[in-house]
Amino acid sequence: MPVSDYQLIEAWKQVLTLSNLKPGQSVTALTSASTHQQTLSAAMVAAQALGAVVNRLDLQPVNAEKSLSRDPVAYLGTTPLTGNRPAIAALKESDLVLDLMTLLFSPEQHEILKAGTKILLAVEPPEILLRTVPTVADRTRVKAAAAKMGKASEMTVVSDAGTDLHCPLGEFPVISEYGFVDEPGRWDHWPSGFALTFPNDGAAQGKIVIDVGDILLPQKGYTSSRIELTVESGYATKIEGGVDAELLRDYMSSFNDPEGYAISHIGWGLQPRCRWSTLSLYDREQTIAMDARAFEGNFLFSLGPNNEAGGSRTTACHIDIPLRNCTVCLDGEDMVRNGRVLDGGTK
Repeated sequence: MPVSDYQLIEAWKQVLTLSNLKPGQSVTALTSASTHQQTLSAAMVAAQALGAVVNRLDLQPVNAEKSLSRDPVAYLGTTPLTGNRPAIAALKESDLVLDLMTLLFSPEQHEILKAGTKILLAVEPPEILLRTVPTVADRTRVKAAAAKMGKASEMTVVSDAGTDLHCPLGEFPVISEYGFVDEPGRWDHWPSGFALTFPNDGAAQGKIVIDVGDILLPQKGYTSSRIELTVESGYATKIEGGVDAELLRDYMSSFNDPEGYAISHIGWGLQPRCRWSTLSLYDREQTIAMDARAFEGNFLFSLGPNNEAGGSRTTACHIDIPLRNCTVCLDGEDMVRNGRVLDGGTK
């Protein structure tokens, strides 16, 4: 459903206020050919209304000759900032970067964050942004989950479908995503709402069953047949099943990179305004499917890099897979039971 300019500007004002934008600070909108123009104009008007100095940096797309998909997260690592020192310098001088093009898993992004610049990614369609405007309550809930995760030595995940995964923890930090950037050097994504970490390198063991109706990303589709992953020493060593397993194997093999099969981030969704069913209502090119990643009660795991958390593994292949109906435990205590979060919900 169309969104009025007024509504979207007001939503941006809320998010920028939560992100502690102050009069006189500099905001740079990072854009490309795929940037949604209403999102861009609303963001710039909102930032100016709050007294910021606003700039726009428009960069050319990359990776078209390498990626099998038009999805911006289907091929990671190389970005329009790779080797682009003037652009990096401009972003490092900004107090806040509004990433309206998708800059992920890159050394350039880490360099910009280390300079104290905040980065907020926002590339979903305006109606999704409006439905998922973050709140202080979202932050409280996510940080509470992250605190529990940060104290745990193991995450286990089981399901009636057959998942039985064991992930030792402690080597990598916990990451909280709640939709706004309220501290220097912070990255976040609007919309979001989940806590995540990474298993100790090479330590995850067990089996993951992707059941009918679960979601593969960037494929952005619901599975119609079961996929079974055998996890050994931190890697998916077997991908078994019917046609969905064949499709996943073929896609991943195109990267010709064994690091793409590593278990990457693990955590659970905490955003009640995101829905499992929403992906069925969109064309694949309209969304990067943050509803699927953040809906309340999912177990979200990924395959691929861990450099987002300071690890050394970089790979262009990154698969996000949210599962329903799982029980997620930290040191034997249920955090999510059969797809229902046990923290009492957002107040």
